[in-house]
Amino acid sequence: MLSALILVPILSAAIVGFWPGNVTAKAARQISLVVTGGIFLWSVILMTMFNPGDVNLQFQENLPWIQAIGLTYSLGVDGLSLPLLILNGLLTAIALYCTDSNVIRPRLYYALMLLLNGAVAGAFLAQDLLLFFIFYELELIPLYLLIAIWGGKRRGYAATKFLLYTALSGALVLASFLGLVFLSGSSSFSYTETRELASLLPVAQQLILLGAVLIGFGIKIPFVPFHTWLPDAHVEASTPVSILLAGVLLKLGTYGLLRFGLGLFPEPWTILAPWLGIWAAVSSLYGAFNAIVQKDMKKMVAYSSVAHMAYILLAAAAATELALVSSVLQMISHGLISALLFLLVGIIYKKTGSRDITILNGLLNPERGMPVVGSLMVLGVMASAGIPGMVGFISEFLVYWGSLQVLPIPTILCMLSTGLTVVYFLQLVGGAFFGRLATHLTDLPTVKFTEQLPGLVLALLIVVLGLQPGWLLNLSEPITATLVTTPPNVAVKVSTNS
Repeated sequence: MLSALILVPILSAAIVGFWPGNVTAKAARQISLVVTGGIFLWSVILMTMFNPGDVNLQFQENLPWIQAIGLTYSLGVDGLSLPLLILNGLLTAIALYCTDSNVIRPRLYYALMLLLNGAVAGAFLAQDLLLFFIFYELELIPLYLLIAIWGGKRRGYAATKFLLYTALSGALVLASFLGLVFLSGSSSFSYTETRELASLLPVAQQLILLGAVLIGFGIKIPFVPFHTWLPDAHVEASTPVSILLAGVLLKLGTYGLLRFGLGLFPEPWTILAPWLGIWAAVSSLYGAFNAIVQKDMKKMVAYSSVAHMAYILLAAAAATELALVSSVLQMISHGLISALLFLLVGIIYKKTGSRDITILNGLLNPERGMPVVGSLMVLGVMASAGIPGMVGFISEFLVYWGSLQVLPIPTILCMLSTGLTVVYFLQLVGGAFFGRLATHLTDLPTVKFTEQLPGLVLALLIVVLGLQPGWLLNLSEPITATLVTTPPNVAVKVSTNS
C-alpha cells in the first residue's frame, strides 16, 4: 500500500523519460497529471483507513535488502508523516497543472517532477535510517536539474549553491546515522532499534550526534546562517518548482528534526532546548527584517519562509504536547500558504513581466487589472500574517501557546516576527495591488479561470483548515505526544475534540 506512493511515480518517470519513440509534450503532461492525481487520491484513501488513536506505525512493509550492511526496505506511516504525504501529493499535482504547456524538454521535465514526488514520499515513509538517507539524497538530483535547466538567468549559480548546501546537509545527517549505529553496536539501521539503543549512549556522544542532525536539517529547512541558498533558489526557480520547494521540500528538514532529532535523542534535546529556542527567534526575526527591505515579491516570500519555518523549531524546542502537535499543523499551514503566494507571484510575473512592487501598481483594478489574483493574494498574505479564520492563525497561535511557558523570551520574539509579517506583506499588497493601475499595465493579458483554479483550491483549504484544524490535529496528536520531553509540571496539553 505504501510502496505505491514511491514506485508508481518513479516508474512513471522512467516511462515518460525513456519510453522509445515519440512521446509528445501533451501526452507527457497528461500522464504526469493522472499519476500525481492518483497518488494524491491514494494518500487521501490511506488517511480514511488510518487509525489516529494508534501510535504505532501503520500499513508497515518490511523486506530485507542489503543484509551485509543492515539495510532493510522498511516503510510505515503515522500521524507525523501522513499529513506531509498528502501535502506532497496535492502540491505536486498543482505544480504540474501550473506548468506551461510549451515547457522546453517536456519529457525530461515531467520525468524529473515525478521522480521528485516519489523520492520525497520515500523519505517520509522510510523507517530505516539508511533508507531515509537514500531518498533524502535522491530528491536532490531532480531538484537541482529543475532549477539548472528551467530556471532564470542565474540558474546555474542558484542550482550549484543549492546542491553544495544540501549535499553538506546530507553528509552531516549520514555521519550522525553512521555514528549512532557504530557507537550503539546496532546490527541494522532500523529506526525502532536504533532509537532504543541511542538512549544507552553517554550523553556527550548523544550531544555530538544530535548536533550533526541539527545542523544537517537546519541547512535543509533552512535556518540562519544556513539560509542563503534559499532566496537564490526561489528567485531563479520556475513557479512550479518554487511551489514544491517551499511547500514540500523544506518540510523534509522539519520532519527530520522531529523524527531523527527529538525522536532519537530526547535527553540531549532537553539540554539544547533553550539554545534551540534562541536559534528559532534569531532566524524568524532575521527572515522578517530581510523580507521588509525586498522589492522583488518572490524574494520577499522566500525570506518570509525563513521566518515562518523557524516557528516549527520553536515548537520542537519547547517539546510540549501542544507545541509538537501544532508544529505539524504549522508545516501544513506554511506549505499551503507559501504555495499559494508563489503561485500568484508566478501569474503576476507571467502577465506583467515584473515582480517589482515599486513598478507594479493597481493590479486589483476590477476592470483592467487582476481582481481575482489580487483578492487571492490579499487572502494569502492575511493567512501568513495570522488573521483569525485561516490556518496560519491557528497554527501559529497554538505554537506560541504551547511554547510560552517553557521558552517565554524566544516565543515573544517569534511573536514579534509574526507582527513584522504584516509590515512587509502590507508593502506588497499596498504597492502592487492598490492605487491607480500603472499606465504601462493597461493592456494586461486576461487571467483565465484555469490559471486561477489552483489558487482557489489552495485558498479554500487555507480557510477550511483554519476553521476546522482539529481534522489535522487529531491525526498527529497521539504520535507527537510520545515525543514530549517537557516535565509534567510545565507541559501544556491540548484537546482536539472541540
